[in-house]
Amino acid sequence: MAVPILKQGDMLIASIQSDLSDEDLEKLRDDVAERVGRFKSLGVIIDVSILDVMDSFATRMLRTIGDTTKLRGAKTVIVGIQPEVAIAMVQLGLTLDGIPTALDLEEGLRLLKISITERHRGN
Repeated sequence: MAVPILKQGDMLIASIQSDLSDEDLEKLRDDVAERVGRFKSLGVIIDVSILDVMDSFATRMLRTIGDTTKLRGAKTVIVGIQPEVAIAMVQLGLTLDGIPTALDLEEGLRLLKISITERHRGN
């Protein structure tokens, strides 16, 4: 199932709306990377609040998306990780290695705006 990716100013918002297959996650990675370039986006938010499981492949794909967007000039924030998912990820040793997280979309947008403002100031 395709993940809708919305353009909001200089940011993209990808809202996962159902469990995704490995192929769906790879398509999301490719779509986000392509749209960051096409729209010259400075930030990407990926909303995972619907997910009740995050396996090692999904975690690796989210890290890959974050690394890819960084190389393309955008910062990625993952939002909406459910408490049970966070606990399971910790127990399994799964991390997002340097990809910022936020509780919800509003906090994710705030983090990106702060990051973009700091980058424009040269920090």
